[in-house]
Amino acid sequence: MQLHDDAPRLQVPDRAEQAAKMKIERATWAGQAFAKFDRAAVMRIARAVAEAAHQSAAHFAETAVAETGMGVVADKKLKNELSAHPLLDFYENLDLVNPKVDADRRMIELPRPAGVVLALTPATNPVSTLYYKTILAILSRNAILFSPHPLAKRCCNEAAARLEAAAQAAGAPSGLIQCVEEPSVPLVQSLMTSPKVQVILATGGGPMVRAAYSSGNPAIGVGPGNAPVYVDPGCDQMVAARRIIDSKAFDNSVLCTNESVLISQEQDRSRLERALRAGGAHICNAAEVAKLRDWLFPGGHLNTSAVGKSAVWIAGQAGLRVVASTRVLVAPVELVGIDEQLTKEKLCPVLGWALVTNAAHGASMAQMILRMSGAGHSAAIHTDDPQLALDFASALSVYRVVVNAPCSQGAAGFATHLAPSFMIGTGYFGRSSVGENIGPQHLVHWTRLAWNSDPAMKPGDLSGLRPSFEGPGATRPQPVASAIAPPAATSRPAGEGGVDRDLLRELILQELRDLTRGQS
Repeated sequence: MQLHDDAPRLQVPDRAEQAAKMKIERATWAGQAFAKFDRAAVMRIARAVAEAAHQSAAHFAETAVAETGMGVVADKKLKNELSAHPLLDFYENLDLVNPKVDADRRMIELPRPAGVVLALTPATNPVSTLYYKTILAILSRNAILFSPHPLAKRCCNEAAARLEAAAQAAGAPSGLIQCVEEPSVPLVQSLMTSPKVQVILATGGGPMVRAAYSSGNPAIGVGPGNAPVYVDPGCDQMVAARRIIDSKAFDNSVLCTNESVLISQEQDRSRLERALRAGGAHICNAAEVAKLRDWLFPGGHLNTSAVGKSAVWIAGQAGLRVVASTRVLVAPVELVGIDEQLTKEKLCPVLGWALVTNAAHGASMAQMILRMSGAGHSAAIHTDDPQLALDFASALSVYRVVVNAPCSQGAAGFATHLAPSFMIGTGYFGRSSVGENIGPQHLVHWTRLAWNSDPAMKPGDLSGLRPSFEGPGATRPQPVASAIAPPAATSRPAGEGGVDRDLLRELILQELRDLTRGQS
């Protein structure tokens, strides 16, 4: 689904396109107003939004599972909660509002928000991703417009409206947080190519991420996961197995950071198998592996109906008999790579299991898995030997290796000290622009005033300086919300370009007010 200048464009229904244009106009003006807020106002709004997100975490976990049919309500509730106050707490001391003065280097750095952020959200983690990206946008003083996956459009629209109301009540400009009501492929393509979108946060399938990169607008995208996990014979097998099963079963394995293929040594097979069974895994025999492979990868492609479903449900569909308490299906395989579909990314509680002769062989196999899919993303190791962990990580083309922790939560920053994130940058290995966990700092660029470095040239006192002009991204304190009002839904006639005339009139009046303030 890459976009090219000479490629045919899918047609967007007039009404949907007009509504999207209005949302982008509102977001543009909201972003311009918000860029002038001081840090106290920004943090007040961020805390109000985080509290609204926290209070609604259970409700939106239920609505997301009901609408998409994916995941576990209790686990989605936890993810929603982690994307509220804990996320904000992590970035509490990151100042993306005030200028940074470096007197020794004779330099002042001015933060410049992007403006309008177009955020794509997946069906697998719809509301937690929306929460997370909203907090990032607020901390960086950007407006954000969501284009949700069609399977999760209702819960995302309700969640965005809830957060927008909380932001406005705390003094934010109207239109800071919006969501497309009726998303479609042609509409999201139209939005991604809009000249009024400054950056795209692309979370979703590979084709959509590639389309974002080829849209002509700056984009931050993430690649697929397929995390291998190696278990060293010297570690506590029961503890390692429990962590892996807990991680793989979490929210029915919809996080792209979940373990995909377990690698262990042949000498340790019986001991680890007992530990996996004790943790709630069903170890498939050869006949069951064949049934599971055929159902999960018909024609060599993932059966998407399995995504986010429980191990028991998948077993029933594949013709396997398992006990009702089964949490994960473990499928032993003879080889890894493109000829074994069970070593591909699965996004469901099915775990491939391959055996090796030693740790070096394990690292080589893990790298083979990543070459097929998941390069740049994540891997995990369970070992009591720090040197082995370092050797394992250095052999793999990934940017995060989780040690002695569940990979689902660890790589996402919720069981390690990595930045909490629902966008896992895959960097150069994964053909992405960012290799770390995406944060609000990626939505701000800096203008740098650099004085002459000649010691004889004195720049004057740089301390306490603040910009006074009302230019784009100005940081003059203005904690009062913008006067932009939300448009009535459909009752007003549209003007040129599909923009509501009353809204356009208010936008022009707001611009005149801004100009008047700048001249006073």
